[in-house]
Amino acid sequence: MHFTALDYVIFALYGAVIVGLGLWVSREREGHQKDTSDYFLAGKALPWWAIGASLIASNISAEQFIGMSGSGFRLGLAIASYEWMAAVTLLVIAYFFLPIYLEKGIYTMPQFLEQRYDGRVRTLLAVFWLLVYVFVNLTSVLYLGALALEGIMGISLWAGILGLALFATVYSIYGGLKAVAWTDVVQVLVLVGGGLLTTYLALDAYSDGAGVIAGFGKLIQDAGDRFNMILYPGELLYRDDTGTLQDAYQLLPGLGVLLGGMWVANLFYWGCNQYIIQRALAARSLQEARRGLAFAGYLKLLLPLIVVVPGIVAYALDAPITRGDEAYPWLLASYVGPGLRGLAFAALAAAIVSSLASMMNSTATIFTMDLYRNMIGRKASEAQLVRVGRLASLVAITIGALLAPQLAALDQVFQYIQEYTGFISPGVLAIFVMGLFWKKATPNAALVSALLSIPLSAGMKVLAPEVPFLNRMGYVFLLSVALIMVISWAEGKGRDHPNAVRLAGTRLAADPVFTAAAFGILGITAALYALFW
Repeated sequence: MHFTALDYVIFALYGAVIVGLGLWVSREREGHQKDTSDYFLAGKALPWWAIGASLIASNISAEQFIGMSGSGFRLGLAIASYEWMAAVTLLVIAYFFLPIYLEKGIYTMPQFLEQRYDGRVRTLLAVFWLLVYVFVNLTSVLYLGALALEGIMGISLWAGILGLALFATVYSIYGGLKAVAWTDVVQVLVLVGGGLLTTYLALDAYSDGAGVIAGFGKLIQDAGDRFNMILYPGELLYRDDTGTLQDAYQLLPGLGVLLGGMWVANLFYWGCNQYIIQRALAARSLQEARRGLAFAGYLKLLLPLIVVVPGIVAYALDAPITRGDEAYPWLLASYVGPGLRGLAFAALAAAIVSSLASMMNSTATIFTMDLYRNMIGRKASEAQLVRVGRLASLVAITIGALLAPQLAALDQVFQYIQEYTGFISPGVLAIFVMGLFWKKATPNAALVSALLSIPLSAGMKVLAPEVPFLNRMGYVFLLSVALIMVISWAEGKGRDHPNAVRLAGTRLAADPVFTAAAFGILGITAALYALFW
């Protein structure tokens, strides 16, 4: 792709604004040194619109722009279930989970687990999350982002990984969550605006200049097999990057998406995942947190237009690519003209660096608050804890950068992330759900569920490879819940556990704005599934 001087100016301006804003909002006031609340929870002062924007900026990254567009190229609109069902999941989290978390005044998800169960569960899950963030999330975002840089600007994979890591590091390590959250407000404007621009230009070109509406209609007509949300066995066959014929049902198993494992994936990601829920923990109130999640829900409904439809356009145009994850860079190179490429590329970069910054901050939060402070630095000062958090961020991004090139051997990286996170998520979600809503759950039962989640998932993958991984996640979740119930009953003889969550009426606090927003999301989601069933 040929970048003009204007493209470089636009992209450089974006970079300068983000770094400058991040350093400005995180500057230390005279006589006030950052403490752990400032660094890890932005002083607990975030309003709803910053929470919602930061949630989406943290969530949307190269794995969506590149990975989900690649899945859109291979599988079509059905992959949008990850986005549209997430909008509904956010409402569940806002109504049922958040009030308990905020009432507990926690910094991290493992900290809640210690309050509800014991220190063993906290430590084990803290280690789990650190491994996932560093070896799956940070690594995959760096790789996919660098792949985009390589395809769009011709920058080598290693140089792209290093550049993205440095960009995210410059403003996030110093400022902590405050820098991440406030820059995310700008990032989400850029990524949504630039992403919509790319989709608009691609659809307009597909219609031969007849307009975006005509282009979308022509796309549905020409690629009708890529616009079914609910897939059945043998309905949609595609060739992967090796040329092997695959059944899309294995990745998106029909009604199992709506009724099964997708709920496990989404509830775990949005309700138990530190680098997502940390924004809500930083809210100035429960009302602001709930409204922020509803705002994020509306943005999730919009996102398939930005990250899935471009992949379908590339498929309809019979793009000359060999890997699904090359669909978005190819579209950007082919249909976004000079002068606009800088903005479109800034949108992609915004998605990448905001996610990297969020993951680095949450990795630092868990390492510092759950492991270092509990095991090594019990007497550490607030300033020492902030320094440890900064060092942990730096180590995490360094490891991620060193490992990122190893992902080049994979086909659809988005699916890799979902499947291998899914080895842990069923057991962990069972621990949270039972801990939040069942008073009899015991620490030993939670420990067994955590330890068996990976063996159960791996065993089912080996013994029943024909079971789609989303269905497998659903089965392992149900098995984990059953294990917790049986062990808890055997230990407690039917008695409530002393650490059981007891909150009277907090969840039911009325907020007409959140209620109206929630009904809007449910109505739009139902209409979308009815339209593209």
